[in-house]
Amino acid sequence: MSKTLYLNVSQITEVHEKDVYLKDVAKLYCDDKNIVSKCNAIKIKSIKEDRDKRYVESVLDIIKKISEVDSTIQVNSIGEVDYIIDYQKAKAPRYVWQWCKTLAVCAVCFCGAAFAIMTFNNDASVGDVFKEVYLVVLGEESPGFTILEMSYSVGLALGIIVFFNHFAVAKLSTDPTPIEVEMRLYEDNINKTLIQNDGRKESGIDVT
Repeated sequence: MSKTLYLNVSQITEVHEKDVYLKDVAKLYCDDKNIVSKCNAIKIKSIKEDRDKRYVESVLDIIKKISEVDSTIQVNSIGEVDYIIDYQKAKAPRYVWQWCKTLAVCAVCFCGAAFAIMTFNNDASVGDVFKEVYLVVLGEESPGFTILEMSYSVGLALGIIVFFNHFAVAKLSTDPTPIEVEMRLYEDNINKTLIQNDGRKESGIDVT
């Protein structure tokens, strides 16, 4: 039976217990299931501080702990080199506060989008363009609200829905939405910054 252990550590893992085990931050594979079970139970960190905090750790420390348990295991790491443990104290769910934050964000996005659309329409004089098109095509003055304005309003709403790839809980396709993509890029940048900053603490190098 092979003793090669494949180790895939996630870039960041949120935990709520102070004792962090290998199974919490990584996925393991080995032909010998006993080795997987034994390694999953390895404690890789004990958090002392009683506050929310992110800890930057190295996979080399995990490999060292696995070797201490069984020196015959050959570890093949196929995941991250440095990873983050995001310790969050266990808290009771606060649904009212979460809904309030969600509604506040939705209100800000709605008002901001409405302001941007109105500003664009005023700068581009969309209303004047519609009046000219109406006059050229039909030969009479526009009454102010025509099929042009109606089509523009409906098309704008449909364009936003198609661009963001979902409406409410329904998604138009299986592709991630632009917001999901941006949030993942933002999260990746934060994780990389935390890891890079942790490696620079001793050298005194920083961004100026």
